[in-house]
Amino acid sequence: MRAAELPEILRGRDFRRLYGTRLSSQLTDGVFQVALAGYVFFSPERQTTAAKAAAAFAVTLLPYSALGPFAGVFIDRWQRRQILVWTPILRALLVLAVAGLVAAGQDGAVFFIGVLAVLGVNRFFLAALSAALPHVVRRDHLVTGNAFSVTSGTVIAFLGGGFGYLLRRVFGAGNDGTALILVSAAGLFLAAGMIATTLPKRLLGPHPSEDALPGGPQPDAPRIREALATVVDGLVDGARHIARRPQAALALGAISFHRFLYGIVLIMTLLLCRNHFANDPDTGLEKFAIMLGVSGAGYFTAALITPAVVRRISKQAWVAWLLGSAAVSLLALGMPFAERPWAAGAFVLGVVSQGVKLCVDTTLQETIEDAYRGRVFAVYDMLFNAMFATAAAAAATWLPSDGRAGLTLLAVIAAYAAGAVAYRTAAARSPAAHALR
Repeated sequence: MRAAELPEILRGRDFRRLYGTRLSSQLTDGVFQVALAGYVFFSPERQTTAAKAAAAFAVTLLPYSALGPFAGVFIDRWQRRQILVWTPILRALLVLAVAGLVAAGQDGAVFFIGVLAVLGVNRFFLAALSAALPHVVRRDHLVTGNAFSVTSGTVIAFLGGGFGYLLRRVFGAGNDGTALILVSAAGLFLAAGMIATTLPKRLLGPHPSEDALPGGPQPDAPRIREALATVVDGLVDGARHIARRPQAALALGAISFHRFLYGIVLIMTLLLCRNHFANDPDTGLEKFAIMLGVSGAGYFTAALITPAVVRRISKQAWVAWLLGSAAVSLLALGMPFAERPWAAGAFVLGVVSQGVKLCVDTTLQETIEDAYRGRVFAVYDMLFNAMFATAAAAAATWLPSDGRAGLTLLAVIAAYAAGAVAYRTAAARSPAAHALR
């Protein structure tokens, strides 16, 4: 990160408040996800297969993806500060309901609907955070602001995962222990909502747009009924908005492509840790946590280097280099299916994942009108989750239970390499390429 920019960003009182809201919520995300992973994937009573893993991801991610555009319309009409206050409170109530189901030993449809609701509200929350950031950070500091806030949020989520793992050791791996972890998470979500109340009510927008289509629905319409009635029209307007911005469209394509491939690799990692690198579920969870921690270090590294790199070679070039690096690292480190080389590959993929996301976030924030940001970032979140879940569902049809699939890994490597070339070529031909360096 540029040293002169970060202190100036941190001096902003409202940025610190928004940042604190993000950190407290994402810390709790880590706790919740460890409780969920331990209950679904690493319980001694449950055998994890590729099909079961894919089903879990599909149930928790794909249905929300269909609701993403509706969330975007709300984000463009409701005061975003209020969204940041009330969604953590709603999540706390939902998590308590899930805790009750876990204590009762439920792991069927009702349980997954509860998990779906918790994760769906979280995507709503994160989309509001992304749309709000340009209101507390200067435009020329957005790259550094994104790198710092988004990446440290991701790192704190990994730390939250570690905290959740410690709670699992204290409370136990059984149903009652998992329920107590979830109750703790509910309390932490309430704290996130309290921090958000310190933000001024109207600071984060949305504000009226000069880019609304004549005769179309006004993006700042405050009435919920009108918002619901104009979802389709709003999405059409948003698509037209993106269509006039080729770099934004390419950025969404790049992150969707990466998430599909990353989804396959992550499912392989989970299966390797559960059934190949370990002999029992608790050891498997430890190894999976280590893989996530190493990947988190890669996320942090990407935050340090991405702002400086994109000032030299442009965001588009950096995304292409990152996709190419994923191909090289998986070829060199993944094929032995050995624990230590795989962990090293997880670090590189962490750099790739966060580097691509920072570039995409900033590109969208620079090119999308404020009144449309909520819809665009909600669709972004929709693609982010849907491509991952689709990859998991596809991989489940052929991945073995221990995750060792050489042909699949070679296909992912080839796709990353081809994607790097294709994205760089398309971005260079875009007439707006020179404006987003």
